[in-house]
Amino acid sequence: MTPIVWPEGKRFAFTVFDDTDAATVEKLRPVYDLLAGLGFRTTKTVWPLPPTQPPEVVGGATCADPDYLAWAQSLQQQGFEIAWHNATCHSSTREQTLRGLDTFARLFGGPPRTMATHTTCREALYWGPGRLSGVRRWLYLLLTGFRHARRYRGHVPGDPYFWGDVCRDQLSYVRNFVFPGINTLAACPWMPYYDPDRPYVAAWFAASEGAHVDSFNALLHEAHQDRLEAEGGACIVYTHLAKGFAAQGCVHPRFRELMERLSRKPGWFVPVAVLLDYLRQQRGLHTLTPAERSHLEWRWLRHKLRVGTT
Repeated sequence: MTPIVWPEGKRFAFTVFDDTDAATVEKLRPVYDLLAGLGFRTTKTVWPLPPTQPPEVVGGATCADPDYLAWAQSLQQQGFEIAWHNATCHSSTREQTLRGLDTFARLFGGPPRTMATHTTCREALYWGPGRLSGVRRWLYLLLTGFRHARRYRGHVPGDPYFWGDVCRDQLSYVRNFVFPGINTLAACPWMPYYDPDRPYVAAWFAASEGAHVDSFNALLHEAHQDRLEAEGGACIVYTHLAKGFAAQGCVHPRFRELMERLSRKPGWFVPVAVLLDYLRQQRGLHTLTPAERSHLEWRWLRHKLRVGTT
């Protein structure tokens, strides 16, 4: 595809999509203070509603916590994007999801633009085996012992967890595949894209693997930063900034070193929705072909089996 000409004479684009798992103000404030001070504006998800049952795999602070909410709103005022990670940290029915979206809009001035589903929540759209097609879906089911084969129901009309129509109408971009390698755009050159086989998502985007501090730092190695710049690419790191990026108020030293180095490069450091809007403006919304879908699915499936990423 035609290389992207980035705004303001920049050579590449970089951003972070931060899932709110295990998040607290104490864990995250030093990390976001560093990002803001270095000129990065990234995307942070939230849970607008408090839990009413145990979390799916992991919980964390929600917007029902006044201190956490005030801090998230201050991030938005600084230019960070606040995004959706489901209504709360466990499965939510359609009614609960709609209440969560209404609460989000009230707290942050409008509906979320971007999202990633939370772990094993039943309202996930096209998740688990639903992310794959044909033989790749069956291979996934066989290799995972048919675990969660029918769990994800967000795209099933009439189901108590269905909210696909609302997702399609309110959210601009949904995260799907995560790949190794710093240049996300090279791994998924069609993003943002529309998948006709998954019509309840208006547009999908991919991300690069950086789920915790060690994998993030490995992704942002100096040589990889240089390659991203040389290729004129775009990186959307999928991560959890509450997982090891700061301790006792101090940012992980290697993370700090890498982000300081990256900040000195001629990168366009904007939130995920801004980056995807720009790609869409430059090239339009791509409709994924069966061959392109096959390419993405095989590549993700190999990575999933190797490292277990979501």
